[in-house]
Amino acid sequence: MWSFFARDPVKDFNYEIIPENQDKSGIWTLHRGKRKTTAEPVSVFLYEVSQGTEEQTQLAKAAFKRMKTLRHPNILSFVDGLETEKSLYLVTEPVTPLATHLKAQAERGGSGDLEVSWGLHQIVKALSFLVNDCHLLHNNVGMWAIFVDRAGEWKLGGLDHVTSDQGEPSSLPPAKVVNPDLEKYDPPEMNNSGGEKWSGDVWRLGCLIWEVFNGPLPRASSLRSLGKIPKQLVPHYCELVGANPKARPNPARFLQNCRSSGGFMSNSFVESNLFLEQIQIKEPSEKQQFFQDLSDNLDSFPEDFCKHKVLPQLLTAFEFGNAGAVVLTPLFKVGKYLSAEEYQQKIIPVIVKMFSSTDRAMRIRLLQQMEQFIQYLNEAAVNSQIFPHVVHGFTDTNPAIREQTVKSMLLLAPKLNESNLNQELMRHFARLQSRDDQGPIRCNTTVCLGKIAPYLNAGMRQRVLTSAFSRATKDPFPASRAAGVLGFAATHHYYSMSECASRILPTLCPLTMDPDKNVRDQAFKAIKCFLNKLETVSDDPSKLAEMEKDVTSSAQASGSAATWAGWAVTGVSSLTSKLIRNAPADTEGARTENTPSAQAPAATGATNAACKETSNVTEQTEEAVGDRWDDEDWGSLSKAELAKKKRDERRKELEAKRAERKAAKGPLKLGARKLD
Repeated sequence: MWSFFARDPVKDFNYEIIPENQDKSGIWTLHRGKRKTTAEPVSVFLYEVSQGTEEQTQLAKAAFKRMKTLRHPNILSFVDGLETEKSLYLVTEPVTPLATHLKAQAERGGSGDLEVSWGLHQIVKALSFLVNDCHLLHNNVGMWAIFVDRAGEWKLGGLDHVTSDQGEPSSLPPAKVVNPDLEKYDPPEMNNSGGEKWSGDVWRLGCLIWEVFNGPLPRASSLRSLGKIPKQLVPHYCELVGANPKARPNPARFLQNCRSSGGFMSNSFVESNLFLEQIQIKEPSEKQQFFQDLSDNLDSFPEDFCKHKVLPQLLTAFEFGNAGAVVLTPLFKVGKYLSAEEYQQKIIPVIVKMFSSTDRAMRIRLLQQMEQFIQYLNEAAVNSQIFPHVVHGFTDTNPAIREQTVKSMLLLAPKLNESNLNQELMRHFARLQSRDDQGPIRCNTTVCLGKIAPYLNAGMRQRVLTSAFSRATKDPFPASRAAGVLGFAATHHYYSMSECASRILPTLCPLTMDPDKNVRDQAFKAIKCFLNKLETVSDDPSKLAEMEKDVTSSAQASGSAATWAGWAVTGVSSLTSKLIRNAPADTEGARTENTPSAQAPAATGATNAACKETSNVTEQTEEAVGDRWDDEDWGSLSKAELAKKKRDERRKELEAKRAERKAAKGPLKLGARKLD
């Protein structure tokens, strides 16, 4: 029983100190710590009674009391505390001393003026709260009393010497009695007091500003040398360290001066922080505008601030503020700063929830930016929570959403299961390719099918590819016909020699008379490619097995998704925006020679390389075609504004060839029979 009352209260304390990386902070020792039950990180300020003087113990107990009663966003947050006969424990939010933070920042290139401007803004605001609202004097403002949290926000601590400004006598010793080194920070009128009640605190604020920009203050006279203090801040700094104590500004007025137009604290970073602090009371229209502007500013904001302050606000705005699609762009920008584990924990759950939204703007933004987060999505989430919502885009009445949905399959296909990929997706592709009224979307569907062919199982490839590409070659939209031809060429290794001869070549040959020259050119090259394969096997039948090795190969693993993602961005990123305007459904049937033709220089070169006649092993040709598929500029296939070559150019070309042949044969001999 007696052992129960004699238990050590420190052992029952809900926090433990991590025995490493401690910092000296005045009379306190700052330790990293954690909550025992949740491992939540905290900071623990420890004061050992046995190691301090009577005055220091008095100051520690006074600070302990003040920390529990003073609450302000810019003052170090009190979490818990423990006072025993031997020691005092102050538990706060996890923080780092300002001096340590600035040193670490200097090693990474230094703190920018934006970060310092907001940090000083916070300290001055905390000082204004003490002086004007609480009628207290801090009496200990300095580098040692400032701490920085995970978001890079500065917090005012060091409350050991706080006293009332109401003229009540204080029994607390001044800072220089406890630490003589602090005497150089005392204002010159200290011995014969005069001026406003805040004169001493704002003088020390001036010393803090000097040290932030110039390093440790060697002596009080050094304050006259401005050093690296920014020009916008100089006039206001000079007011703080002026010789006349009555002329030193109230902290609130100093803040107002620095926030005036062109002032040191008048910038996008401070404005964004102030908006975030009041975001709960802002109008929806103001929030929308803020998030739209925020995306442009994030690149100049500190990384820690983006991760620990902007990100929580973005997530909250989506969850509870109905912010909608405008949060997506800044959300993905901030996501680049997160580790894979943090991304999974903080952003992926929100993205999964976003896909169930009925907001069209939200859906199309998600599809457009899928490349930024697809790598963090696991297959289970894609198949059960994302794909069922995405497929609704295939039947959407908005052509832009249908096109983005098709493009997104390039990224989702490697993660889809057997049922979703080989059945559900193929069903939607078949409907789009045969029934969609927008030529560019039918073209994109054909292109996408060729891209995801390696992921289909062998049986589905044999049933789908030939039929789909054959259907595309009969499409009224020229770019779709060209896509069908190139689809055949790019997936040539998935067809048996028998299918090449009996189904594919009979499909391609009529296209040599297509009204569109680009389609004709691609058809000729594809035909040569397949003829070359057949000729190779005819010359050496032993190569048949090697040529058909991929026909029954299993579906490809998802290792090449990154290559395909790059294609998706560069290839079809602008099809809908340009082509749906330029190629309305009611005019696609006009397949005349004068119809604007879509040319594909990159595709032409690729097919040339793949299909040139050679006696080398056709395996090399196969490799060339397969590799070139990722290089095709499918976007240029569908640019209707590119003028096709005129009919007479083709006629002149044919006439020139005939003239060359006649010249090569020479004049006909008398009695000779003309064969051509």
